[in-house]
Formats: sequence, structure tokens, C-alpha cells
Amino acid sequence: MPDLTIFTAPKPFTNPHIALIQRNAILSWLALGPQVEVILLGEEDGLAEFAAQCGVKHLPQVARNASGTPLVNDMFALARQNSTSPLLACVNADILLMPDFVQGALVAAAQAQRFLAVGQRWDLDVREPLDFSEGWPARLSGRAKIEGSLHRASGSDYFIFPRQCFEDMPAFAIGRAGWDNWMIYAGRKNGWPVIDATPSIMIIHQNHDYSHLPGGQPHYRLPETFENVRLAGGKRVIFELQDVNRLMVDGSLQPIPLSWRKFWREVEIFPLTTLRSYALGQLFFAIFHPKKAYAEFRNRKRPL
Repeated sequence: MPDLTIFTAPKPFTNPHIALIQRNAILSWLALGPQVEVILLGEEDGLAEFAAQCGVKHLPQVARNASGTPLVNDMFALARQNSTSPLLACVNADILLMPDFVQGALVAAAQAQRFLAVGQRWDLDVREPLDFSEGWPARLSGRAKIEGSLHRASGSDYFIFPRQCFEDMPAFAIGRAGWDNWMIYAGRKNGWPVIDATPSIMIIHQNHDYSHLPGGQPHYRLPETFENVRLAGGKRVIFELQDVNRLMVDGSLQPIPLSWRKFWREVEIFPLTTLRSYALGQLFFAIFHPKKAYAEFRNRKRPL
């Protein structure tokens, strides 16, 4: 039985560069060996053929919204129903993984019964099929450190969690903003260790444009993103990596070092994470960010 099931809903394989980076990403997951099982979800063009070539489990029937975008809650349910591993990981299909991904998942599982592990990515331009012959992790990580850059701490491109977690979640649209932020919020609200694994897990995002999205717009400008935020419960629960409460360092889960910035952020989100009150969360946001709160209030009052 594998230790970890990695699942994703790839984009269509019709755009040559998107197809290339998705092949690279998924082949890197398969190169992690028998500890990992991979599940590909959806019926996008070219996906069934690629899954068959790789001998990967393919589940085409995924629930979708009115725009045809796969829904995250159904993806999670299908991955849980069609796997036996104790740990699951939802990973974006353009992300290259290395052996430290599995090691980090096992470190977290050894120290917490329920948890969520997330982390920053490295951005790298990749225009060619990658070589996964012996020594590939060292070659790839070395290239990323020389040619790439560490992305700012905002959302996350992967989520590692025990299979009994996130059994009930809103019907978010995959590939749109908001749902990844909700994952961090939900973990904190449930009182789990929400772990920034950046010091222990290096993931690499292969850069691409947004031509696959409607109008070529970044996903955070799309109506589906606004719907994701609504389903999440509103802007106040759009958490980022600054809102984790553990750090994975040298094989252990450690409390986040308490700076003044972190202290006041924890005070600000206390009504949301501990009291579970959105109304108080709004009040605390207005106290901490009066100008932003006033701007939001004015925009709500502005006539259509």
C-alpha cells in the first residue's frame, strides 16, 4: 500500500506548453516510486491518453460547475474513495515534486493525527521535457536555485493531509483563487497543526501564461474566483501562508517564531480561528485596517 496518494485535475493537453509542463510534473510524481500513487481526475482533451501511457489511475467523471470547471469537493471525495493510502495530497498539475515531498508528508503524519501541510513554491521557466534518470532531484533543485526564484508567501500549490480530513467542504472551482486560502483557514478553525513545510519541502512551479483561462485573465479576476470567495465565507477567511501555526524544520513541527507582526495577525484572526465568529472577524478587521474596511464599505454602497 502506498503511503501517499497524489491527485490532480489537469488542464486540457491541447496547448503545447501546458501539455509539456503537465507531463513533466506528473512524471516527477511517478518518479517518487512505490510510496506514491497518482490519480488523474477529469475528461479534458488528451488526459485519458496520457494516463494510459503512464499506467496511471484515471477517473473521468468529476462534478463540474455551470462553467464546466471541476469542483474541488468532488475531487477530494473521488481521491478518498479510490485510494487506500493514509495520506492524500492535492497538487496543481504544473508542480514538480521531489523525494522530500514524501519525506515531509511522513514527518507530519508521525507527529500529528490531523494536519494540513502547505508551502511556498519555486518558479522556474521550463521549455523542454525533463530527464528523470538517476540523480534527477539534485539536478532539478540545483537548477531551480540558480535559474528560478522563491514565490512570495500567499496561497499554496499543494495540500498534504490525512484522509480523514476535509471530508466536508464547499463546492469550490479548481484552478481559481480562494479555495486554497480557505484550506488554511479551515485547518486553523479546526484546531489542527497547519504547517508551513517550505524549509523541508521544495516544490517547483513551471511558469506559464493564462491563455488557457477565459479571456486569458489571471484566475483571481474571474467570476468563479468571486464565487469561491463567497463559498469560503467571505474575504476575511482568505488566509495565506502567514496564517499557519507550525513550521516543519529538520524533521520536527515547531511553533512559528513569534514576531510582532505575527502576534498582531494572530490577534486579528482570533475571532475567526477560535471564536468562529465572522461578525467579530469583520469588526477586528475594521479595527486593524480602518482604511481598507472603509473602502470595502463604500464599494458595497456604490450603486450598480
